[in-house]
Amino acid sequence: MIARGIMLGPDQPVILHMLDIEPAAEALNGVKMELIDAAFPLLKGVVATTDVVEACKDVNIAVMVGGFPRKEGMERKDVMSKNVSIYKAQASALEKHAAPNCKVLVVANPANTNALILKEFAPSIPAKNITCLTRLDHNRAMGQISERLKVHVSDVKNVIIWGNHSSTQYPDVNHATVTTSKGEKPVREAVADDNWLNTEFITTVQQRGAAIIKARKLSSALSAASSACDHIRDWVLGTPKGTWVSMGVYSDGSYGIPEGLIYSFPVTCEKGEWSIVKGLKVDEFSRAKMDATAEELAEEKTLAYSCLN
Repeated sequence: MIARGIMLGPDQPVILHMLDIEPAAEALNGVKMELIDAAFPLLKGVVATTDVVEACKDVNIAVMVGGFPRKEGMERKDVMSKNVSIYKAQASALEKHAAPNCKVLVVANPANTNALILKEFAPSIPAKNITCLTRLDHNRAMGQISERLKVHVSDVKNVIIWGNHSSTQYPDVNHATVTTSKGEKPVREAVADDNWLNTEFITTVQQRGAAIIKARKLSSALSAASSACDHIRDWVLGTPKGTWVSMGVYSDGSYGIPEGLIYSFPVTCEKGEWSIVKGLKVDEFSRAKMDATAEELAEEKTLAYSCLN
């Protein structure tokens, strides 16, 4: 997708730096061969390496998909501890070797907290340049609404994912709209089933990743890759006028969310910068959901920082 221009546009040449662990070096080289064989006009070079310094050298955009997955019988603290050491090492390499205004997207879970660790160990990368992926959840929410209303997904806009990329995230449609033959309508009005929107819709989006693992016996691949491209494209090239997207970003205290967390907010992007959408009304139902996911993030942060010592 990146080599085809889906992430950065059809006119932007790219050099891909791919990093993997030593046992995967041969397979990584196979991916490099395939990229060369596909003869992508925009692909101006491929670096396939197991050396984090070589991988980070002069990069403008870093998509961090590597992390340690939780395995059966593992406590959250064990997973956190392994990811802290991974992100500490990668953050230090980005800090020393990436381009000065490098944009970072963390995909590997726990994504919000991994991004926070990365920020901690890459202090010269501006906080606004470190984000995590909640666009997959955002796209999932739009997909569920489009299926329910039997409309094209491009007719649905301005859903919001608040909080953590976990099962506490809050998919919110209170400000979302759908384009119908009779013009634009609020999603709540079009769906006309508050019970579904406040229960099944939310849990379906929250647990969609687990449902895909159950069906495929593997975690989300295509949808995660596609939404990572969407996240970077909108961040770099801008969001369409009147449209916002969800991104995990460093909280500035907006909507009463504590500063110092990486939390998913509705944002608009222009000229390579994101801005949190301000002034949206938050009802009591939403407030409780937004606070619950913020609490989980605060707990994760405490856990992660205890692994630093």
